[in-house]
Amino acid sequence: MVKDLLYLIPSGKYGKEELLQLLRNHPEIQFASLVGIDLAGNDTDEKIPISIFMKDFEDFYTGGAVQTDGSSVVLTGIATLNNAKVDMLADPNVNWFVDYNFEHIDEATGKPVGTLRIPAFLVHNSIRVDSRSILVQSLEYIKSELLAMIKNKGKIAGIDHISGSDIEDIVFTSATELEFWVKTPTNKAEVEELSASQVMQEQYWQRTRGNVRTAMEQSLSMLANYGLEPEMGHKEVGGVKAKIDESGHLSHVMEQLEIDWKFANAIQCADNELQARIVVKEAFRANGLEVTFKAKPIIGVAGSGEHTHVGIAAKLKSGKIVNLFSPTDMKEYFLSAVGYGAIMGILKNYEVINPFISSTNDSLNRLKPGFEAPVCIVTSLGHSPAVPSRNRTILAGLVRDVNAPLATRFEVRSPNPYTNTYIALTSIYLSMFDGIKAALESGKTVEELDGELSKDAGQPGFYLEKDRAYRSEHDVFDDYTDQERDRLFGKPPATVWENMQQIAKYPEKVKVLTAGQTFRKELIDAFVAGALVRWKTELLNRVIPENLDIVKSTISLHDADSASDLDLNIWSAINCLRVYLAKDSLAQKSLFTRIKDAIQSGDFDAASAMQVEMSAKVDELKALYLQYKKNMIHIC
Repeated sequence: MVKDLLYLIPSGKYGKEELLQLLRNHPEIQFASLVGIDLAGNDTDEKIPISIFMKDFEDFYTGGAVQTDGSSVVLTGIATLNNAKVDMLADPNVNWFVDYNFEHIDEATGKPVGTLRIPAFLVHNSIRVDSRSILVQSLEYIKSELLAMIKNKGKIAGIDHISGSDIEDIVFTSATELEFWVKTPTNKAEVEELSASQVMQEQYWQRTRGNVRTAMEQSLSMLANYGLEPEMGHKEVGGVKAKIDESGHLSHVMEQLEIDWKFANAIQCADNELQARIVVKEAFRANGLEVTFKAKPIIGVAGSGEHTHVGIAAKLKSGKIVNLFSPTDMKEYFLSAVGYGAIMGILKNYEVINPFISSTNDSLNRLKPGFEAPVCIVTSLGHSPAVPSRNRTILAGLVRDVNAPLATRFEVRSPNPYTNTYIALTSIYLSMFDGIKAALESGKTVEELDGELSKDAGQPGFYLEKDRAYRSEHDVFDDYTDQERDRLFGKPPATVWENMQQIAKYPEKVKVLTAGQTFRKELIDAFVAGALVRWKTELLNRVIPENLDIVKSTISLHDADSASDLDLNIWSAINCLRVYLAKDSLAQKSLFTRIKDAIQSGDFDAASAMQVEMSAKVDELKALYLQYKKNMIHIC
């Protein structure tokens, strides 16, 4: 690690002249880059000579320094070909990071060349249209409304030790984590082997070794340099044991890992996650390893989540911080009225939160029963306030410690490493505020709010829907049938198309997101349009071709002399599936062709339904072919 490098410029620490002098003292920082986040969660990156940044310093704050073509970022329907100019506006209210290229050493200083990454807003027609802006402006709206509401109420049910007049500010606290798969380049492992290792828990929390250990330790050290305060790095459930090559080094690495770091305010949390992905990927790449943050890189094996923790605190006029979710008596009650309202808001409105969390084929591939990924809208609080719940089968769980009231928060388990955290946090906090407003305006006690959250399906509530249940302390995979889960907690969408259709299906819930006109309807429409473009494109140009490769790889292995009746029977079933999936005839088009035709004709309902069928048929094909291969023996 090179000493005396500048990794972090903390928010608010330096004035203009101090900042410019700091950069002069670090000539290894040779570039600046404005980092805007489009609606798909992609971050912009450009190399602006640092001399230009220092010369035109003021222009970077006014949007006059850097512009981009709207076709280069995902702002579907907003930045059009005849109105494409997008200005980039630096955000001085968060930390700035310096990204170093350790493969490019500056000859004058002997240090790696650095790029100052400056979080920025994207401005089109004088209006902010990017993911960071949506989150920043939404939190400003919620803060203003919530402060006014609490001060007007005076007292909050469950929080007896403070009153509204004591509160000076509202703080939105958030945290994410990274789960990811790491492997040696070109390495493949059989799904069956990975699945067996997962079931036997051979990898979870095991000791890391070799270059995986080195990369993990370097990642944690680098995250500390950037001020993220890493808390832990460990093996996750997926993976197989590495092998040793002739030189004594580990090879054929295929492991799943997780890295956690400390919470921050919501906007800094999202920025930190972006930097963490860069740090992790570069550290492992430097050690000859590939990293993927895909939600479900290997079908049939545990995927990678990014559990997102959300909380709301109050800063009192005395300077003290109070968690608004925590009741005064942590041993008697689970939550305050604010806490109950927050979780009810998430659950009631989750149908319109989900599109912004699970907007890709990959994300929905992860959300299947049996892999500790949530599939239905339900929470768990615990069997008693004294015994915290750690139910890993629910969508959003309460995390609390009776001895640490500041730690009370909700863990939303559905996001994945490629979820747009800025938009996800926006939709979660706006939905939480809707529930908080209902809870506070109802004037109900915490006992009554607990009864609302815990009601049975069919029982009316003042806020939650009559025909749904919202809380379970059971294993929702093992203790309910599929039909019971769907009836009690709602049927989850199976495709991106189904998920995006929920925006049109629940207009009243969409109004929760557009309240305050920060997450405006045109931005929601742009997000949905972009997600559907990617869904159609990926289905046509990636999913179907990959499945076609699977079909073509299922070749006949038996011969007439050695084949058993079982071989012939299984092969007949395999070949029927191959033909059904991929072989056109004059009389019948294959499933692949029918999906393509449906997309090209705009029949997306049919394409979505056939995508579900295709997934099931391909899984059936792979299972049959594995059975068929296992029965092959060589006869001398």
